[in-house]
Amino acid sequence: MPPGGAFTRRVPIRFSHCDPAGIVYFPHYFDMFNGLIEDWYGQELGFDYAELITGDRYGFPIVHLECDFKIPSRIGEVIELTLLVERIGRSSLAIAIICHRDNIERLRARMVTAMMSLKTKTAVSMPDALRNAIESYQRRTTGA
Repeated sequence: MPPGGAFTRRVPIRFSHCDPAGIVYFPHYFDMFNGLIEDWYGQELGFDYAELITGDRYGFPIVHLECDFKIPSRIGEVIELTLLVERIGRSSLAIAIICHRDNIERLRARMVTAMMSLKTKTAVSMPDALRNAIESYQRRTTGA
């Protein structure tokens, strides 16, 4: 199970998430992951994700993504998504997202996002305030 204090959100599985068999169609998980990341920036780190993009002109593209699907999630269930920081780079962030229900892991995604300038279309270093907030979260949730 994810460590206590890690950023976790409950997500109801809706008809719109599913294929005709009532199982979450895998691309919809990726949309859920991005929603979790947006919420994490605002609610956990204190940075308005929309403002980072529209005002500060930063982008956060996923540059690597891998998933291990273990147990399908079905319409009507409520899953939990938990975000963990695995590594902080100069302009990148390695994140694990764990999908679980009833203390059983259903899916684990590992991704790397890059921080880029939307003006120059190049990678940029994270601002100190953002890096400090992410490092603090990582320490609280890994004991590092």
